[in-house]
This record gives sequence, structure tokens and C-alpha cells, in this order.
Amino acid sequence: MKKTQLRQWFKQFANDCQGSSELYEYWSKKIADDDDLLELCSHAREGQPVPNLLFGAVHYLLLKGKDHLLKEYYPSIVSSPRAKEASFVHFKDFCHVYREEIISLLKVKLVQTNEVRRCAYLYPCFCLIYERVKKPLALIEIGTSAGLQLLWDKYSYLYGTDEVYGDKQSNVRLESEVKGGNFPFLLPNSPPVTSRVGVDLHINDLSDPEDYLWLKALIWPEHHDRRERFELAAQYFNKQPVKLIEGDGVALLPSIVEQMTSDAAICIFHTHVANQMPKEMKLQLIEHIKSIGRHRDVFHIYNNMWDQKLHLDCYINGVEYTDTVGETDGHGRWFTWEL
Repeated sequence: MKKTQLRQWFKQFANDCQGSSELYEYWSKKIADDDDLLELCSHAREGQPVPNLLFGAVHYLLLKGKDHLLKEYYPSIVSSPRAKEASFVHFKDFCHVYREEIISLLKVKLVQTNEVRRCAYLYPCFCLIYERVKKPLALIEIGTSAGLQLLWDKYSYLYGTDEVYGDKQSNVRLESEVKGGNFPFLLPNSPPVTSRVGVDLHINDLSDPEDYLWLKALIWPEHHDRRERFELAAQYFNKQPVKLIEGDGVALLPSIVEQMTSDAAICIFHTHVANQMPKEMKLQLIEHIKSIGRHRDVFHIYNNMWDQKLHLDCYINGVEYTDTVGETDGHGRWFTWEL
């Protein structure tokens, strides 16, 4: 992995963190000009977003109890964190002291953020699908990690009004802002779901303390609300029937669909996953969906595949439709609706 590419990734990540994580924005700018840390990052697993992976690894080790002054700068660890301006020397020292452990994590871990609030822009998509075909939905999530987005129908939603949508009794309440002039069609109650299957190269088991801690470590230090939502959703997950399969979601897709009831609408979805897929895999996924669409209704909700926008493509009665849903915030804080 070349330093020039790594340097550019950290500069871009600094931009992505603006207004969301002062700590990661500050460190990313520093790392982009630090050859030692860029060399450390060169050990990262191919195809993974390196800044997320490095920061996740450091956060993970601190959450596991590594005793280092660096923890004093993390809002996720201490109640009154120190100012970021003096933090980088400690970040660099931590990476030096725990270099081998960090390298081990960079080589084996995956960035599999379970951002539950992304369900806030998925909910309108599933409402629209159900309204079009009036069939129960059979869910398949590619890159599911721990499967929390498969439970979108078990959460409640607020979109800047007094109206609550989805499962109104749920203690997992997701709020998101609809930007722009259009407001999506929303069903008052969640559409019916007949089955849920999640596939990932590595399934994160929420009952495993190590997997649970890694997923928490991927949440940015300042994001207390994201941690709270994750913890609530994780508690809810253990009570729901969800099938999680470890393997290549694209390769396994046809066999998974074959096992699903014929009276359901197949809904294949993935968010912030396709950017980690090689082009050949993306094309194979499209071909699989096209083949499925010859025989039954199938819907494909995705982003980060060809561009960053959210898309909803489908085959209904063998006819292909492609739509752009809109722009989305990476953590689901807002989205636009263009349909």
C-alpha cells in the first residue's frame, strides 16, 4: 500500500470528519504528514477503509483497558476529555508502544460499522416497495456484520414532525432529517417482513464480548448517541429470529433466494459496503439480481456502488426499473428524497 494513497485517504477522511469528530479530523490531518504512522497503516488489510480501521484498532485497545495517557482524550472513555491540541504526541506514542498489536488488528479486522440510524432512510424505501407490490418482504442484507439493520421494522422513526412511524412501541427510536423539498411516502406502521437473512465474510456475534467491543470501537469517540442506539439495538437483536451466514454474499445470493417463499418480494440491500467490492463482484451481483428478476419480483437498495447516492432498482413482473433515491449522510443523520 503506497504512502501517497494512504496520505490522500487520511486527508479525505479529515474532510469527512468535519462537524462530526474533531478528534479524528485533527489526527487524520496529522497522520497524512507522518511517515511513521503511514508505514504502520501499510499493514492494513487490502480493500478496507484504512483510517476507520486504524482508529478502530486504537479505540479497541483502549476500550480493552490499555493504560495510556491517550485515553484522556476520548469522550467515549472519560467524562471530561482533554483538549485535542496536545493529543497527537500521545496518539503517536500509543501506536509505537502497541505497534505489534495494532498491526495484528489491521491485518485481520474488518470495518463493519452497524450504524442503526441508516435504517431511517431504508424505512421509506421498504414502505415504497410494499406499497408497490403489496407483498410481505423477504430481506437479504449483504455485508450485514451483526445484522442490526435487518431489524429495521422493529424500530420507531421520527422525521422532524410529531408523527412516529414504524414500530411505535420500540425503545430503539431513530431520528433523521429529510432535506430538500420532497418528503417520502411513509406507512404509519412497518410493512410485514416474512424472513431475514444477513451474509458477511465475517459475522460479528453480539453475544461474543470481543465482537461486541470491536463494533463499539468503530463508533467515533464523540458519538454518544450512536453508542446508545447500538447498545439498545443489540439488546433487541437477541430476541429476534435472524439468520446470519458467514460467506460471500454475492456468490451465495442465488441459493439464498431459492429458499425464500414465493409469495414474498425479495429485498436485497447493502449500505456502505459496495465500496469494498471489486468491480467484478459488483457486476456479478447485478447479473444475479437480473437473473432473479426474470422469475420473481426483486428489489435492490444500495449506495457506494457506482456513486455515493442511494439507489432503488427493481424487477417487477420481469420489467426493470432503476431509481435514484437521493443523498444520504453516512451515519443516517439526514437524507434527501428524489422519488
